[in-house]
Order: sequence, then C-alpha cells, then structure tokens
Amino acid sequence: MRDTDQVIAVIGAGRMGNGIAQVFAYAGYRVHLVDVKDRSPEEGDRVLADSSDQIERNLQALATFGVLEHSEIPPIKQRIRYFCSSQFEEALQSALVVFEAVPEVLEAKEKVFGRISEVVSPEAILASTTSTFLVGTLAGYVKRPERFLNTHWLNPAYLIPLVEVSPSEVTSTDTLQGMMKLLEAVGKIPVQCAASPGFIVPRIQALAMNEAARMAEEGVASPEDIDKACRVGFGLRFAILGLLEFIDWGGGDILYYASHYLEDSLQSDRFAPPRVISENMEKGHIGIKSGQGFYDYSQTDISAYQQETIKKFVDLLSHLGLLAQPHKGIRNEV
Repeated sequence: MRDTDQVIAVIGAGRMGNGIAQVFAYAGYRVHLVDVKDRSPEEGDRVLADSSDQIERNLQALATFGVLEHSEIPPIKQRIRYFCSSQFEEALQSALVVFEAVPEVLEAKEKVFGRISEVVSPEAILASTTSTFLVGTLAGYVKRPERFLNTHWLNPAYLIPLVEVSPSEVTSTDTLQGMMKLLEAVGKIPVQCAASPGFIVPRIQALAMNEAARMAEEGVASPEDIDKACRVGFGLRFAILGLLEFIDWGGGDILYYASHYLEDSLQSDRFAPPRVISENMEKGHIGIKSGQGFYDYSQTDISAYQQETIKKFVDLLSHLGLLAQPHKGIRNEV
C-alpha cells in the first residue's frame, strides 16, 4: 500500500489528528485533515488554521534539529488539505485509508463512524485511534467491519515510532496486513495486540507511574530523585531490552524471589509474581542461563548476543553523555 497518489483521511483536527496527518504528508502521501465538529465558519477556519500552524511549528523544529531542510517544509505542508464538517463527503470520497481521531467520547465515535461508512469507498480501510474503547465495540458502528481495526498511536504521533494495532474478531487478514505495511512504509513500527484494556504500553506505564507516585507519597525519595532514577536507570535499560527480554537476561528466578520479597515486605499482592513466572520456575525456564525463558535461546550465540546488547548500551550512554571515562593516573583523595 505505497500508492502516494491515494488519499489518507484523518478525522479530527486535534493533537493526535494533526500528528498523524504530518506523518503521512512527511512520507509523501496526500492527506485530507477534517475538523468534524459543527462550528461557525469563522470558528472552523480558526481551528483549521491552528492545525496548520501546529504542523508548521513541528516541522520547523525538526528542521532546526537537522532532521530535514527548511526548504522541504512547504512541499510537505502542501500535501495536506484542510476540510470543515460541511466538506466531509468531499474529503473522504477518494480516501484509501481513514483514521478517526475524535475525542474519547463513545457517542462521538459512533456518530462519526456512521458518517464515514456512508460516504467512504467500500474498499477503504477504516481505523480508530482510540486509547480507551475496545475495537469490538467500535466495529459495531462500521459498515463492513471486516475492513476496520484500531491503531493506537503514542503522542507525539509524528515522533514516537510505535503504533499498537488491534484487529477485531472480524477484521480481515488483508485489512490487518495492509495496515501493518502502510505503517511500516511511513517509518512506524507497528505491533499487533489483542483487544484488551490498556493495550500494551498504557497498561505497563499505568503501573509504573502509579508506583512512582506511591513512592513520592510515602517519602521513599523526592520526586526529583525518583525521576532521575527512572531516566538514567529504568528508562535506559528498557530502551535497549524489552521487559520480557530483560527478565530472561537477568533470570526469571531473580524476579520470582524479588517479587515475593516485595509482596511480603510491603504487604501488597500487587507485587506477587504472575502465574507464568511461577510456572517457568517449576519448569526451569528462567532465561539465558537455562537456555529457555520467554524466548528460546537454544539456537542463539549467547556470547555474541550479550556483546551486541552491551554495545547498544555503550552507544546510547555515549550519545547521552552519560558514559563514564577512565581516569588517567592515580587518585590520592578519599
């Protein structure tokens, strides 16, 4: 799905809609950005002008950082056309893919998908960007729901590579594959996940953010030190290793025992290890050192894998200016 002569329509001219429109225009697609809310002509013009200004500021920032040339900005912006609600049908008639990015109000999404279904081509792929509602619920508002799925983008959408893609039970294989290929074509990294509350990243980060807030509340450390620990410890490690990969790297047995210690010491079952960790302990599947954990390492050159991973850490720390340098000579001070 790399026909840049086709149109990508984005419904909703807020922060998410603007970001998605920018992604596709940047990648060479023609984009129709639609403000679907009924407004006065003057208010509608102002909202769309604000969208254009926001995209302009984003692109200017990228140019300042050396990502693109300032001369490349006008052609990118020219690929985006702006439409008000009264131009809805005109905006969608030629759309290859439609992304819904209206506010997280179920009634609003039901209304907009009803309008989309009436005017869009039967072959067009339809996607929500909801971070709240399950894809199966929204599929009920769409004609031909086999061409519908959810694409959960992370803000800022024009920068963060990840897009979590959730098909419904009736989403066709062609629709899923087509969306994955389209996202990859514009430089995104899509992952497929089941229709589950919180998807992947929001579910994990909700736990982490709540625990950080609890530590601040309990006086475990200052907010500044908690955030510093997250930036230069927690965040750095998981920029290189995925969470499950990290369990295998250190050993599932360590997590098993640490979880029980925290559960007992803090008297909270929120730290209890999930069943899969206990089952892996029983099977001896504790990660790299046993050859099996969440991943199978039986065919992996462990030494090469570990060396490559450490190099990634060194490169990242060097880039951030956090890599310690050796001292020349002998320190006499204590």
